[in-house]
Amino acid sequence: MALALAAPAGLFSCSPGRGKSPLPAWTWYVAGKDRRKIKKDLALFGRMGFEGIHFQGSDEIVAWAAPLARKEGLRIHRWIITLMSRDKKIMKEHPDWFVVSREGKSSFDHPPYVPYYKWLCPNHEGVVRHLEERVRDTARIDGVEGVHLDYIRFPDVILPKGLWKKYDIVQDMEYPQYDFCYCDVCRGRFREEHGIDPLDLPDPSADNAWRQFRYDSITRLVKHLYEVAHREGKQLTAAVFPTPSIARRLVRQAWDQWTLDAVFPMIYHNFYEKDIDWIGDAVQEGQQALQGRFPLYAGLFVPAIPPERITEAVRQSRMNGADGICLFRYSVMNEKHWENFLV
Repeated sequence: MALALAAPAGLFSCSPGRGKSPLPAWTWYVAGKDRRKIKKDLALFGRMGFEGIHFQGSDEIVAWAAPLARKEGLRIHRWIITLMSRDKKIMKEHPDWFVVSREGKSSFDHPPYVPYYKWLCPNHEGVVRHLEERVRDTARIDGVEGVHLDYIRFPDVILPKGLWKKYDIVQDMEYPQYDFCYCDVCRGRFREEHGIDPLDLPDPSADNAWRQFRYDSITRLVKHLYEVAHREGKQLTAAVFPTPSIARRLVRQAWDQWTLDAVFPMIYHNFYEKDIDWIGDAVQEGQQALQGRFPLYAGLFVPAIPPERITEAVRQSRMNGADGICLFRYSVMNEKHWENFLV
């Protein structure tokens, strides 16, 4: 499948003879400070024929690990958290950057679900400049071939059903305390475009124009960050919710309309109370929506996949058109997982 930008040959294609991975494979990887462990893990991914890793770590660790990854035949994309923020400097200096609920409460001091769920508004110019700088600085790290965006969305207006019990919650509709963003910037922009304050709509949750406004806010931000990364000669990819329809409904993410080099839907079947064969359904929906505009790598949630069924998870991805797969929580992979994965 052609990329959105002419890029180095084989950027998203598995090199012959690198391993037995049944599909081009990536993994999300959170690096600690133990460099010996990082080096050992990179060697493992190389032996298993992985194509690349989404690497989360400090600037120093990323710069150190990038050439080691290349020696193992791996491509490294720096994995960054975007609109969810725990940045103490931002919280101290820019509390106005955070999204506001339909109740009028900021996620800065009234975060939904959990205390760290503090989200930045994609329509604040300061937020755009902040993320632009992060992407540009990351793209300039020697050896990093791309930037991988995570949490590039609004807070969950509805959680995946499989998580309701965990949070002792039922979300049979869009409740005001989980519905974002109603900050002055968003309300002002929508009023300029449509002649009405979203808070004056009879039912904001059912208004298509207001819903589209939120989709477009994220889509516009992604396009801008894509241009920033490409000016530095690097790629931009993103982790997203499992299908275009679910992403729109739960987190205002219209990712099939984005400008990217590849997308990595988190097809975590157990979150949606589905079986493993649903992975194939999700891949199929995503590919039908994309129509070949950029590659789709199916994100697999290893903790919910028994060793004897990981072959089926990969097969469902492959049969339904995934361009590759990506593992989350690779550390859960035991010997049996790896044996079945490499079939």
